Amino acid sequence: MAITRQKPGPRMSAAVVHGNTVYLAGQVSGDEPTVKGQTEAVLKKIDELLASAGTNKSKLLSATVYIADMKTFDEMNAAWDAWVSPGNTPARATVEAKLANPKYRVEIMAIAALD
Repeated sequence: MAITRQKPGPRMSAAVVHGNTVYLAGQVSGDEPTVKGQTEAVLKKIDELLASAGTNKSKLLSATVYIADMKTFDEMNAAWDAWVSPGNTPARATVEAKLANPKYRVEIMAIAALD
């Protein structure tokens, strides 16, 4: 079974397709000042990566959300709830974590099925 890598770099690929599954690396965006803004930007990146792999958010199987401060959980969820495909919500966990750079307040990893 072939393995396809999207946006491969020396350390990681943005997405890896194996069989009928797409695995996304953690996506971040530090350009927005709010958790909601960063979450919206990250979800846009996820949409783009899924589309380039031939699938979409309605095929999400699971997601892991990392937030720098659990006090911003509701703010992150406001963006998530506006974005997620109704009736197709993935299994999800949210974890408070120190992220790789202080400007990152949200990081999301996801796994999706191909169409």
